[in-house]
Amino acid sequence: MPERSKDARTGFIAGRFGEFPARWSQGLSDQITRIARSPFGPSEEEVRANLAGEASADAALALHDAELAESAAGQELPPHAPPRDLTAAAFFDVDNTMVQGASIVHFARGLAARKYFKSSDLVDIAWKQVKFRVTGKESQGDMASGKEKALSFIAGRSTAELAELGEEIYDEIIADKIWPGTRALAQMHLDAGQQVWLVTATPVELAQVIAKRLGLTGALGTVAESVDGVFTGRLVGDILHGLGKAHAVRTLAIREGLNLKRCTAYSDSHNDVPMLSLVGTSVAINPDSDLREVAKNRGWEVRDFRTGRKAAKIGVPTALALGAAGGAAAAAITRKRDARG
Repeated sequence: MPERSKDARTGFIAGRFGEFPARWSQGLSDQITRIARSPFGPSEEEVRANLAGEASADAALALHDAELAESAAGQELPPHAPPRDLTAAAFFDVDNTMVQGASIVHFARGLAARKYFKSSDLVDIAWKQVKFRVTGKESQGDMASGKEKALSFIAGRSTAELAELGEEIYDEIIADKIWPGTRALAQMHLDAGQQVWLVTATPVELAQVIAKRLGLTGALGTVAESVDGVFTGRLVGDILHGLGKAHAVRTLAIREGLNLKRCTAYSDSHNDVPMLSLVGTSVAINPDSDLREVAKNRGWEVRDFRTGRKAAKIGVPTALALGAAGGAAAAAITRKRDARG
């Protein structure tokens, strides 16, 4: 991942009664504690979520710029390229939305095959994922334990090594686990000239590999701190999850000039309701029971690509129509339907 400047700029943590300034590189833990102690400020969890979102947007845009510089930067778009829709974008969760299963488990399988850690560790990771899928809820203890193991694994390793491993393991394992239906939805947005971003708790370097292989714009993911290209074993903020995802999307939208009302978000989990609630069009993909209920109550579209399940289509206009026709055509469809109603 591109290095953060040692003369890092000041960021802002959103609180209930305003914003609190924070500098990325100056005693971050002390700042988090100080802000969280304020009676008018956010909780420590909210502070960490904000920092995770801010860092994720920084990393995503830096990686995207680096990709452009290495590939077709400065070249004119081919004649068949769609006109760019500058204010709309789509945001896709990864696990069980874009990828069948958990991307971090697939990555762990690849690492275990390369003898980076014991098979028993893979069993532990997989079991925690099974518990999450069965209960629909993430255990704070499991998340803390998983974070500790992941950070201990990458500490002292180079960012380039993680990205290289990600590319190898994607080609070996993950490529065959992309949901074709979700991939088609992403392509609809690309064909409409819109940006398409992955948003995931997976490390941003690995998420970027998935985005690159799928031809997407980029990825918002968990940011691990690095110095001189080597991971320190600490996170910037926290795992990108829940409120952190919503803040990452909001931050990126501000920097890219996106109109969130014209944007679309996709996820399988009720944990992503904050992100789904942020945009104009929300779509539940292969939803858990809680998200399915939320979608039903809010009139969100539901698409289920799992074998043996019938897709339910709720809400208009559909995300597919938005991706295929673009904002102007979708608005015209909506006006016609409103007139009939």
